[in-house]
Amino acid sequence: MNDEIVLKVEDLSVIYNSSRGPVRATSNVSFELRKGEALALIGESGSGKTTLSLALIRMLAKSAEINAGKVLYTRDGKTRNILDMNDGEMRAFRWNDCAMVFQGAQNAFNPVLRIRDQFLDTARAHGRNDKEWLRQRTLELFKLVRLDPQRVFDSYPHELSGGMRQRTLLALGVLLDPQIVILDEPTTALDILTQRAIIDVLNEMQTRLNFSIIFISHDLALAAEMADRVATMYAGEIVEIGGVNQIFYEPLHPYTLGLLRSVPKLSHGQDELVSITGNPPNLIDPPSGCKFHPRCQFASEKCSREAPPLTEYDAGHQSACWHVDKVIEARKDLYKKKVTES
Repeated sequence: MNDEIVLKVEDLSVIYNSSRGPVRATSNVSFELRKGEALALIGESGSGKTTLSLALIRMLAKSAEINAGKVLYTRDGKTRNILDMNDGEMRAFRWNDCAMVFQGAQNAFNPVLRIRDQFLDTARAHGRNDKEWLRQRTLELFKLVRLDPQRVFDSYPHELSGGMRQRTLLALGVLLDPQIVILDEPTTALDILTQRAIIDVLNEMQTRLNFSIIFISHDLALAAEMADRVATMYAGEIVEIGGVNQIFYEPLHPYTLGLLRSVPKLSHGQDELVSITGNPPNLIDPPSGCKFHPRCQFASEKCSREAPPLTEYDAGHQSACWHVDKVIEARKDLYKKKVTES
């Protein structure tokens, strides 16, 4: 990873138009992605992670609307706003510059076409018609993702196991050498050993090909292992962002702390899990002030009146909370308790 910024998102907001009113799916989201970096987006279902990723490649549902913000993409010294691209430019951008690997690899492939034909269709759709180049490139990628190249090349999707299909989909995602790969829950519904294999493959691919990753996950352990930086999302907003060690060992937002408390830790025996009280808010009519305040143990009257800005407290570590000092004290007690018990 270096300091070269390949993607800069500024105040991105997305709404879904519904019969009950606009759903504020993401609000004023800002972050930067550097070359070769892995950024994990964590949070509960409905927090806006997938909507944010789909907005980056402009593949949102018809009812969705990007009503504010910029998405600045840089390659070879040239910066463009993705939101200003026409249809032809967006078609070229997808897969050549940014690819998205969805969860559920079975649904990503046409069941009546061999894998080789589906790779060929993808290449042709982006102006690559050289069959020999495609064959060599595909076999090389299959080898990289630890598959039997020729067997998979000639197979139908149903002839592959779930883990093999997922690795084939990863190879398809990097076929045209994109600079950014978005991974939406890439290990969902896979057994633990297959998950381990997928993680190892991803780490090796990123090292060899040097692409940047935006990684969406509910699995905090997975995010901790894969990510260089982590962004916590709540109710469509990034409420904390920082280095992976900062987020997991020095959280500064009560929601991040709550997520960490709710994860079982095998090293500490039969600990009682502490869940976050309440439910995520209605994004048609979200709470005033800080959206997390109805569920927060540290909330004050100020939290219900004023939304806290995303503020940097340590180098590269930002949090949107009025009571960071209380979070720091709470996390000290938590870790002190763990040390004493162990």
